Amino acid sequence: MTAPKSGGGRGVAASRAAAAGPRTVLITGVSRGLGRALALELARRGHAVVGCGRSAEHVRSLEAEIATPARHFLTVSDVRSDSNVAELAKTLVEKKQVPDIIVNNAGTINKNNKTWNVPVEEFDTVVDTNIKGTANVLRHFIPLMIEKKHGIIINLSSGWGRSAAAEVAPYCASKWAIEGLTRSLAKELPPGLAAIALSPGVVNTDMLNSCFGSSAALYQSTEQW
Repeated sequence: MTAPKSGGGRGVAASRAAAAGPRTVLITGVSRGLGRALALELARRGHAVVGCGRSAEHVRSLEAEIATPARHFLTVSDVRSDSNVAELAKTLVEKKQVPDIIVNNAGTINKNNKTWNVPVEEFDTVVDTNIKGTANVLRHFIPLMIEKKHGIIINLSSGWGRSAAAEVAPYCASKWAIEGLTRSLAKELPPGLAAIALSPGVVNTDMLNSCFGSSAALYQSTEQW
């Protein structure tokens, strides 16, 4: 299939999306960084946001800022815990807010270090959050989407899921895993469902500050993103 020579194809897609009406969007890691920025923008555009984060303080802060808060459901939940995610899925079924779109955004990065010097606990945290956390969400929410016969799963990847850099090997490994996981998942989903791995580009977040230091300020903010 040949790509359109102008922006017409994108315009048609945008028009169809608008005509379909508001969506319910589940965002993990919703209370900070890209997740927070995405939640605020989607709410501003009239979509319903259901989201989770680990920090009660940050979740409450987002609730205070988000447009029409009564339409949304934001809660404290840790995607590393399969039982936490199972409880979240149960709650959203009861609230009749099964998502149309999932954004698996929750993620973390190791402190810059040679691979062999990364503490085991730190390596485990990256894997448990970035890979297992994503898998936990897929395990409990895809069956609900299959029942609805539609849904889009967006797994946040990274440029380092398609390349590599020194001193962030655990993070690179986790995002390469997300690329492979998503490609396999896409082959398994029934008609009406789709999955993509999305690299959001380089954005000035706490994670970027962790590895880039002051140079992170040279890149776009979450609001610009």
